[in-house]
Amino acid sequence: MKRITVFVAAALLSLAACSPKVVLVRVQDTGEVKPGEQAPPANPGQKNFGGGMPSDTAGMAARMRARMREPEIRTVHFNDLAMSDPYIYAEPASRTYYLTSSGGRMYKSKDLVMWEGPYNIIDIKGLWLEKAGFAAAAEIHKIGKYYYYAGTWSDHSDLIQQVPRRYNVPHNQTYLLRSETPEGPYKTFAVEPGYDYQPHNWDCIDGTLYEENGKIYMIFVHEWTQLIDGTMDYIELAPDLSYTVSEHPVTMFRASEHPAVAEMNSNGEATFGMKMPGWVTDGPQMFRTQTGRLGMLWASWGKDRYIQCVCYSESGTIAGPWVQEPEPFLANNSGHGMLFRTFGGKLMYVVHHSEGNGPRKPQYWNVDDSGDKLVLGERIIVDENFDIQ
Repeated sequence: MKRITVFVAAALLSLAACSPKVVLVRVQDTGEVKPGEQAPPANPGQKNFGGGMPSDTAGMAARMRARMREPEIRTVHFNDLAMSDPYIYAEPASRTYYLTSSGGRMYKSKDLVMWEGPYNIIDIKGLWLEKAGFAAAAEIHKIGKYYYYAGTWSDHSDLIQQVPRRYNVPHNQTYLLRSETPEGPYKTFAVEPGYDYQPHNWDCIDGTLYEENGKIYMIFVHEWTQLIDGTMDYIELAPDLSYTVSEHPVTMFRASEHPAVAEMNSNGEATFGMKMPGWVTDGPQMFRTQTGRLGMLWASWGKDRYIQCVCYSESGTIAGPWVQEPEPFLANNSGHGMLFRTFGGKLMYVVHHSEGNGPRKPQYWNVDDSGDKLVLGERIIVDENFDIQ
């Protein structure tokens, strides 16, 4: 963070001369943000997302290196997977499905039933991301001849803001890695190592990629933990995706614009063990229906805890305006889902769901996009009758 020297002009009244005197007061900003008082702690037994508050991650690099040693590769049934934020990339050349999630590893499958992994596919040695460790909401996109890995890293040893009686805001960014194959290794290619694609002093997560009229955009979340009312924003990237060309992000909408999104405290939901008021934006994915209508899946919290929301652009472009559907696309503590199409042409929706306080597990659902709006069908049970189509 830059060190800034500020001179403040103060008008003081001279009692002797009864005339104003201007005094320059030098204020030195060292650029270091100190942790401060947090939001009140959750009540014992209260609903709580995210567990306890992450500690200083200064020692995370060594732990991350140990954790990311080559894991034991095994074959796992879809029903036995546990993960947050599942994302499936279907690679037509090899007819292979690649599953990423929060955590930084990958599974692969030919039939969407049996998944082989987990594989280490990212190389973040020497970047601040290595100190942050955990890669959240990872996605794989093919643009041009390259495959891009979009993940979010959070470094709680590097604070960007301290919001009194609320939150020590960490350096939180979605960073892009690149590979010539979908299986990696994905490495940095940014204009400078550790480059911040979003503003450094913004708490940003869950970036996804979207192409429109020959331009590449990153849509991302500006966190409610910093803003109180979280937003969805976008930036334009350079043609080679190595840096941001936008002068500043454009806000698409705020979380509170959706009528089904609840304020966290009034909903009885604590976060990181703290009572932080606010409205949440999470997990965007852009899509077009078969009629060409542009929409976005995104997630938040409502009366059924985690919920999947959907909205549509009235202009048919990323510029919006974005209008929220009044009811959740899916509720029942499910969310951060995404659409993908099988090699047989079937549109499917994968999402994580949690029963009570149990682990988050992925589910498949049927979806119809033949009209102007997505229509959620029935859940697809992965059993002996499962047909990939």
